[in-house]
Amino acid sequence: MAQCYFKQNNIKHIDYKDVELLKRFLNPHGRVSGRKHTGVSALNQRKLALAIKRARFMGLLPYISY
Repeated sequence: MAQCYFKQNNIKHIDYKDVELLKRFLNPHGRVSGRKHTGVSALNQRKLALAIKRARFMGLLPYISY
């Protein structure tokens, strides 16, 4: 299994304002991709989901994609 993206790039805090990073982990429909697809660790997957939800609430990311 591949190493976690965030551990590999030494990213300790997943910021909800970093929209370009968060978009990498969304599928074309705007849904959060699963751990099997992204290779992210369980802890960082939870942090990633929280950051995506915060970015959506703040209007930085869409809830759905058309």
